[in-house]
Amino acid sequence: MDEIDTFAASEIIKDRLYFVTLSSNVKPKSTPNTHYFSVDHELVYENFYEDFGPLNLAMLYKYCNKVSSKLKAVQNTGKKLVHYTTTDSNDRVNAAFLIGSFAILYLNKTPEEVYEILQGYFYKNFRDASHGVPVYQISLKDCFSAIQKAHMLGFFRFDDFDAEEYEFLERVENGDLNWIVPQKFIAFCGPHARSKIENGYHLHCPESYFSYFRKNNVTTVVRLNKKLYDASRFNNGGFDHKDLYFLDGSTPSDGILKQFMNIAENAAGAIAVHCKAGLGRTGSLIGCYIMKHYRFTVHETIAWIRICRPGSIIGHQQQWLSDKESLMWVQGDNYRYQNKGNPNIFPFHKYGIYSLKIKSIKNSTKAELISDKLIKPTDSVARIMHKVDIMKLNDLKQETDEKVAKIRNSKNLSHTWNYQITQAKTPSPPSWKGGESKTVSPLTQGDKLNQIKQFRRVPRAHLSPLTSNTNGLTGRTKTLTSRTSGNANESSIVLPSKVPKVSSLGVDVISSSGGLRRGVRPTPSPTTKRISWSGMTPNRSVNMNKVNLQYNRPITRSVAKAYPFFSYNSPSSLGMNLRSSQSNFSRPTTSSKT
Repeated sequence: MDEIDTFAASEIIKDRLYFVTLSSNVKPKSTPNTHYFSVDHELVYENFYEDFGPLNLAMLYKYCNKVSSKLKAVQNTGKKLVHYTTTDSNDRVNAAFLIGSFAILYLNKTPEEVYEILQGYFYKNFRDASHGVPVYQISLKDCFSAIQKAHMLGFFRFDDFDAEEYEFLERVENGDLNWIVPQKFIAFCGPHARSKIENGYHLHCPESYFSYFRKNNVTTVVRLNKKLYDASRFNNGGFDHKDLYFLDGSTPSDGILKQFMNIAENAAGAIAVHCKAGLGRTGSLIGCYIMKHYRFTVHETIAWIRICRPGSIIGHQQQWLSDKESLMWVQGDNYRYQNKGNPNIFPFHKYGIYSLKIKSIKNSTKAELISDKLIKPTDSVARIMHKVDIMKLNDLKQETDEKVAKIRNSKNLSHTWNYQITQAKTPSPPSWKGGESKTVSPLTQGDKLNQIKQFRRVPRAHLSPLTSNTNGLTGRTKTLTSRTSGNANESSIVLPSKVPKVSSLGVDVISSSGGLRRGVRPTPSPTTKRISWSGMTPNRSVNMNKVNLQYNRPITRSVAKAYPFFSYNSPSSLGMNLRSSQSNFSRPTTSSKT
């Protein structure tokens, strides 16, 4: 590394892995003895206001896989691997968070050891998603402690983690939800009376979430904001619904906190909590539960929740959470002493958030239930068919148990992350007085955060374009029958779906016989990938290399208004259909390189 001008350098693995801050912005070139790499423009925090990190859990997962692959790669044998960053304070602290967390998770180092290794220059503290001078901050070391404690308690495991599900569900158009505590808490954006697009961002009705909630054993929904939908719709769907309202941007009273803890400690399954944006009020109450039952410090609590759901806990909610820390610890000690006989026994989760293994178990259990419900045959032919069905179910269970990793690479239409979404009727009940208000109210903190989150969204390379054609389904989309309107023009809804990240794409097409047949799309140039926008820019194309691929913005309604040849169909429950009368969009491909 003598040939580069370094500002600071840290040795993570002796004579093997280094973290370096460059004095200049000149990109170093790898040599036969040294391999340089950076993720400053690959893993980028999407800010709300003046917040800049920490990076989310899916980005940390990608980074750890990247570094692990580089360390194992044959071409890097005997080479020094150097993760470099610049003196930009935001990039530097996020890069340090990534490599420090890697050392904790894969090298079994403590937060104190990692922080000492990375010392040599001041690291900027993380702040909340707001304007002005921050009233409360968390440090890089707080984030390391949160990662270590969450990992020790089984909150997540990267050898059993579905990053694609995380990225899919966090998008506003796909539900805007994140798991915080395994099999216990989901934080999500507040539903509305109808699924629609308003002021440029997606709104989802309660029925949009039913399928995912049922598949993940969510039994209770807690609403913290004002009534924008009829609670009976969740009740009729088989969920308990609780209202604990307090003002947007404020903190809950002691009475509301006590009610929330009672609900959480007695719920039969997981709990989905929402306010307007699912960030401030939602994060504050879930944070109290984490401090009480897992004895996280307030800094560790805020850090963990933001790593799971960036932007959570805002302004004076941070100080309120800090004021509740000692009370939650005392209550938690008493709770564990009464129920476990030892205040130092904390819950441990066998399966973390976004676990692939738990999906496998659920699929196997579902197959067994189907087998048990098969009608007993009454004749010879029926008995033979019955045995064939049982064999198929047993084969499915065995295959799932043997290779859980196949869930991530599955190419059929029943992906674990692509849960079935049903478009139910969403008219506002006439008997409900809390229907959609005709008066225009000023935007609250939650409204503004929702708008920012929608418009800042960058498309994931593995998401298919929301287009369709008359010859079948393009880009692995699903067509459902809409029941929101009797309009014949709105009879079909096209939902977004995922396609694998491979350099040569195959497209699944529905054949005339009802089965799937494979179509192969030509592979683009390895150095340049292009999206042809024949409708908007007939004489030009957008250069999309692998570095800046993720920064392309999706087509929003505001763009569509500027180009009238686009037309919208009714939005689906967790997605919308964008059709072009002049052209279909071709989807760029990505190829991963070590």
